Amino acid sequence: MNWSNEKESLGREILRLLYEHRLIRTFYRDNPDGWTLVSGLYSPLYIQLRPLVSYPPVFETVCRGMARLIREEAPEITRVIGIAMAGVPIAAGMALAGGIPAGFTRKIENVKSAEAFREAIASYGEHSMLEGELAAGDRVALVDDLVTRFDSKVVALEQVRYEIEKRRLGDIQCHTVAVVLDREQGGQEAAHNAGIALLSLIPFKTVGLPLLEGVMHPAEWEAITRYLNDPGYFQNAEVRTELAALAKKG
Repeated sequence: MNWSNEKESLGREILRLLYEHRLIRTFYRDNPDGWTLVSGLYSPLYIQLRPLVSYPPVFETVCRGMARLIREEAPEITRVIGIAMAGVPIAAGMALAGGIPAGFTRKIENVKSAEAFREAIASYGEHSMLEGELAAGDRVALVDDLVTRFDSKVVALEQVRYEIEKRRLGDIQCHTVAVVLDREQGGQEAAHNAGIALLSLIPFKTVGLPLLEGVMHPAEWEAITRYLNDPGYFQNAEVRTELAALAKKG
């Protein structure tokens, strides 16, 4: 089986498992009122992969898929760095599943941009920004569960670059980010603007959602599809009330 077919097969299996274990949640099945995102916007869909390690077979399948993604689409990568917090167990799982050396970034509270990181680092002390080994000649990929706007990835890139300079290591490159799910809501454009290659095991809107068509209820699938194509439409209170009524009726 070539990688394209294997990737689709893995994506189908992973999405089914994520949905069945409620790591992908929807208004129709899980919460008629939907969710308010960090941005303050409403969403009828909520993807939460942090509990992955609570489901070992699902976790193992995801990490195996991510290791294959790196080997097939970025074979030059010699080390992966998990982005705190959700990316940390995924990177560790990739080390076991694919034999790829791994590390992870430290969580820095209230730092959400490169500028904020540069301001915070002056008072951070001697603590490392990154746990794990780096070696001259490494080609590093950052790893996370999903991507929406790319902000946390930019901060993690700054952490890696800071550690490379602090440890006085030469010839290390970090120009790749790999995620399980790309929500396809601006992440690719932001990565491109930052000069970063963004790899995803499952582009959710164009690839993932079609694979869920036979898994979700038709009304559920249609609403989520429309939301991903036109999220602004769902910010209307009347539309949200109609969705809640649909879910309760179903």
